[in-house]
Amino acid sequence: MKLHSLSRKLIAAVASVAMLAAPLTAAPAEAAQNSVTQGWGKFHWGSATAGFQVEGSNYDSNWLRYVNRESKKDPKKVSPIKNATDFRHRYKEDLGNAQSMGLNTFRISIEWSRIEPKKGQWNWKEIHYYDDVIKTMRRKGMTPMITTVHYVYPGWVQDQGGFMNKETLKDYEHFVDFIAKRYGGNGTMWITFNEPLVFFGHEVEIGNIKRSDMIPFMKNVQEAHKIAYRTIKKYDKHSHVGSNEAYLPFVTSIADQFFFKRVEKELDFVGIDYYYTVALSNLSAIYGATSKFDKIDPQPEGIYFAIQHFSTAFPGKPVYMVETGIPSYNGNRPDGFTKGDWLNDTVFWVQRAVADGYPVVGYNYWSIVDNYEWGQYDSRFGLYTVNALTDPTLKRIPTNGPATFRKITATGGAPRDYKLKSPLRFCPLSEGIRSCVNPPKVDGPRAVLK
Repeated sequence: MKLHSLSRKLIAAVASVAMLAAPLTAAPAEAAQNSVTQGWGKFHWGSATAGFQVEGSNYDSNWLRYVNRESKKDPKKVSPIKNATDFRHRYKEDLGNAQSMGLNTFRISIEWSRIEPKKGQWNWKEIHYYDDVIKTMRRKGMTPMITTVHYVYPGWVQDQGGFMNKETLKDYEHFVDFIAKRYGGNGTMWITFNEPLVFFGHEVEIGNIKRSDMIPFMKNVQEAHKIAYRTIKKYDKHSHVGSNEAYLPFVTSIADQFFFKRVEKELDFVGIDYYYTVALSNLSAIYGATSKFDKIDPQPEGIYFAIQHFSTAFPGKPVYMVETGIPSYNGNRPDGFTKGDWLNDTVFWVQRAVADGYPVVGYNYWSIVDNYEWGQYDSRFGLYTVNALTDPTLKRIPTNGPATFRKITATGGAPRDYKLKSPLRFCPLSEGIRSCVNPPKVDGPRAVLK
């Protein structure tokens, strides 16, 4: 989830326009109808990983090249990735922990660089690894949610210009065709590109493209998404294919125009990533500009506004909370707000949103274990703590999150008599003035999510 400096600058530029536009956003005449969620069945409770961040045993890729180069220059700025948290060899343990929480969904990325390390050459050892990951998920009662590109692609793709090169679109189609045929069907969900606009920011940050390349880069990613959508549907017309966007205060209504609005016809659902927002009584979101996420005062009710925004902006589309979570800094938060607190508070607001008629079909907590947050291990999002830099055994240590999540999945939400750890803030500004003058009701009904 970590945003690099370019991403932050991009967001700041967009926000200057969005600050003016947000108050003009019309409130929905009525909430989305539940019929939007037909065909989704049970509510999806999940957790998540991304290959490069957790797997270890990495293959040549755009991100491995960047990390290897920059960690040699300044390891305090960019930490060596080493073996990450070794999901590659510990996936059965991590998936077992997910099962123990009552989760029925698990999100991973299939690393293109791992299964096609050289153009046109499949790595069958690693393909069989993913075969077993998917089989293990299903044996444990979890539906796979597969991301095709989570910022990372093979080194040979970088050598030919990455997603600035039209040739890459053909190669990407070949890759998606292979994994869609192999892992599609039986309810598999798909995320094509993780946070496409942030993907652009990362590519500039690691030196692969220039800021001025934004328009052609985004056009190619839009086309790649459409290619993936058509390819996946070829093998499973009933599959659910989407992408996810980071929800940020003031910015999202403008950011929609760079991707979601361009591929709306090829979205079966809209994925939301929610981590923080802002209110007149809570301006700590400014710490997001310096990646000090542990210093941001939690504001869980922002997840309601995120759901409201995307449900309104994309009527008729189910929304899925693809990522939400709270970090600690090396295991500590100065405010004492825990993973369990975040789970209960955000789920409370999801229940409120569904009760108000918004079509939410799933909720994933990011992440199952602490991971490599795009340059460092300091920000700890994991439900299970892993001391990657100091513990050679990489032991999974549960926070209070797993016990809390277990209760949530068993009952379909936060406890009936639950009192919010972080109450509704004075004048939330997630959607500008509108969200301040018309905040959600704390004491409204809450849906049971099953």
